Amino acid sequence: MKRIVDEGKLLLVDGPASVSLLSGKLSVLGAPLKVGEKLVVREGKRLPLWVKKRVTVELMLGEGASVNEVDEGTVPSSGEDAAKEILSLNKPVTVMVVGGMDSGKTSFCTFLVNEAVTKKLRTAVIDADLGQSDVGPPSTVGFSFVTEPVKDLFDIDAQDAVFVGSTSPSGAMNKVIEGLIRLKNNAMEAGADFLVINTDGWVEGEEAAAFKVRLAEKVGPSAVVGLQRSNELTPILDSLHGVKVLVINSPQLIQPRSREKRRVLRELSYKKYLKGAKTQSFSLSWIKVECSIFGAGGPLPRNRLETLSNLLGTRPVYAEETVAAFFVVLRRSKQLTEEQIKAVEEHFGKRVKVIWEGDEEGLLVGLEDEEDKFLGIGILDGVDYKRRVLKVYTPVSEKVSTMCFGQIKLDKNCREISLSTVYSSHLL
Repeated sequence: MKRIVDEGKLLLVDGPASVSLLSGKLSVLGAPLKVGEKLVVREGKRLPLWVKKRVTVELMLGEGASVNEVDEGTVPSSGEDAAKEILSLNKPVTVMVVGGMDSGKTSFCTFLVNEAVTKKLRTAVIDADLGQSDVGPPSTVGFSFVTEPVKDLFDIDAQDAVFVGSTSPSGAMNKVIEGLIRLKNNAMEAGADFLVINTDGWVEGEEAAAFKVRLAEKVGPSAVVGLQRSNELTPILDSLHGVKVLVINSPQLIQPRSREKRRVLRELSYKKYLKGAKTQSFSLSWIKVECSIFGAGGPLPRNRLETLSNLLGTRPVYAEETVAAFFVVLRRSKQLTEEQIKAVEEHFGKRVKVIWEGDEEGLLVGLEDEEDKFLGIGILDGVDYKRRVLKVYTPVSEKVSTMCFGQIKLDKNCREISLSTVYSSHLL
């Protein structure tokens, strides 16, 4: 359908939808939309379109999509003021953006990136929002340089990333911090003038606040921008010292996303980074594994394997031993009691992790080269335990040296099935 919108208005488009500009002038978070250009708005996303000169647009709305017209004056100018102040700082500049879920962090980051690019600054972005990552697949900290204005950070392909393997930072705080520091250093070494860091929406509670403060202390940004609805960021922002702090009220036009909408957005992102995937085989004899008890030990001598089998009452499909633990794989049909596991632990004086063959299928994995550079993601399709060969559904074509196991299970349609600690290395 065609729609004419006057100058000074703001169109709020909720996807799935597309907008084609037929005449006039529009901008999306600081990025101009050209006449004849089509803007695609993903399901679960809302994009604001500023009308700079009376426009005629062609709208196509999918199921559940909507478009609303409001006065541009209803949008507070605090974001623009903060952007101007940050852009005036001595270069290079690193700005970290914090806020709760649906606070407007990503929109502000996009606007800030576009303002920097427009000013011809060598601009980079790091997306550390594990659950709603736009730069890089979910469960990663993604990084990329940006050379032209963008309407949606999702349109940027990650040039590098750190695989965390979880969509929440609560159990992986050190890995997130280490990844952020590494990517920031890489950006600065590559000559970035302006670096924008988006963070996750975990801000409520003492642990969350302590994590954000620690993140800021370790990363060392030039400025921290907090987007908040009331005073939820006060425990974080009041604890920051030696850094410029700017506070923005979250725009009232931000629409909260349901858990289902968030899942759909992650699904789209998984699909983007698994496009062209095929099942490939990787032998543990020529790759190393991380975040996994499987592959961390060595095969058992025959006498120890026999003792283990007798105590379990069945011969394992696979077993290996580390200094601190046993990792055992049983056939799906076999049952095991707590008493049997306890008997093994008491006899050998080690912890025992038991899984059943097939439990590993669907695990999300990250793949790296010999220099620990992120190559992409994959889904574990199965394991030939006898040959110690992993079958992984992935588009990665480069030589893989390291496989990192996550705690997310996906099906082939990239739907999240469950969380899993099947290969968890906490027993090591």
